[in-house]
Amino acid sequence: MPPDGAPAGRVGGFDHVSLPLQHVDAMVAFYRSLGLDVVETPHLVQVYVGTQMINFHQPAIWQREGFTLRAPAATPPCGDLCFVWDGSAGSLGALLAEAGAEIEEGPVERHGGRRAAGESVYVRDPDGNLLEFLTYPEGGGHDR
Repeated sequence: MPPDGAPAGRVGGFDHVSLPLQHVDAMVAFYRSLGLDVVETPHLVQVYVGTQMINFHQPAIWQREGFTLRAPAATPPCGDLCFVWDGSAGSLGALLAEAGAEIEEGPVERHGGRRAAGESVYVRDPDGNLLEFLTYPEGGGHDR
C-alpha cells in the first residue's frame, strides 16, 4: 500500500462472468444469432460481448465431482444478464424475433450501470437464463 494509505489500484470493471451451461448446441446457435462472437473449447463456450466475456462451463465440467470454481448451488438456469443495445427498439425486436426469443416483459424503464434511465426488454436464452437488453437514449449515460 502506498505511504498515504490509499490503495495501489482499484477495480476497473468486469472482465467476464461464468455460468453453467446445459444445452450446448442451442446456446451456441442462439448467441451467434445475436451477432456475438462465440468460441467453443472442450471446457467452455465463450461468448464475447464487446471487451467482456461470458464463460459458459460445459456440462461435463460443471457436473464433475470436485469442480469447485462455481457457486455451489449454480445450475442452469441461474444467469440474469443485462446487455446494452446500441440500436433502435425496432432493430432489437427484429433481432430477437429472428433468434426465436420471445419478449417476456417490456419495454419498461430501468436504470442501468451508466447511472441513467433507459428502456429494457427481457427474454430467455435456450437454457432459461434471463437476458435484459437495455437501450439508453442517445447521449444518455456514458461509461465511467
